[in-house]
Amino acid sequence: MYGLKLPTDPRWVNLAEKSLEDILTDHAYCEQKAASTGISLIQQYPDREKLVEELTPVVSEEWGHFKMVMHHLKKRGLKLGKQRKDEYVGLLIKTTKKGGSRDDQLLEQLLLAALIEARSCERFRLLAQNIADEELQEFYKMLMKSEAGHYRLFLDLAMEYLPKDKVLDRWKEFLDAEADIIKAIGLRGDRIH
Repeated sequence: MYGLKLPTDPRWVNLAEKSLEDILTDHAYCEQKAASTGISLIQQYPDREKLVEELTPVVSEEWGHFKMVMHHLKKRGLKLGKQRKDEYVGLLIKTTKKGGSRDDQLLEQLLLAALIEARSCERFRLLAQNIADEELQEFYKMLMKSEAGHYRLFLDLAMEYLPKDKVLDRWKEFLDAEADIIKAIGLRGDRIH
């Protein structure tokens, strides 16, 4: 799915259900970071008109998702815990190429965002299909569709501003690196990634 080289182990959902407060807390912070990423890209590339136009509603949508996760925490009598280091994203960032042109850096940022959205979408699909809580099933089904659109948007923006072959070659490298990261991290049920 989404070109991901290594699917999530289906047992992840069972572990996630046992750590629901941790999963929802981690998910809330993921939505905050997604909104921040959109804002950061707009700030760094205000001259890229299509990027600004396309990402502005995504920022609002991601913040709306944060508020929805907060609602689900509160409804279940759970609390937003402390933000923890996101090992998955940290390792992905280490695979990005440093330096190069402004276009090179835009490519790295857009593909990094696309990959995070793709993995989130894949995990949300698993939750939508397998979590026992029917309300959360519907919630994650809705989010899965949204994240799929975001994943595609980041890839489309990369192809808007850079040569398609360059984007696809680098995307393949990102996918290979991400599979290695997923293997290295192993099966953890207290995080979205």
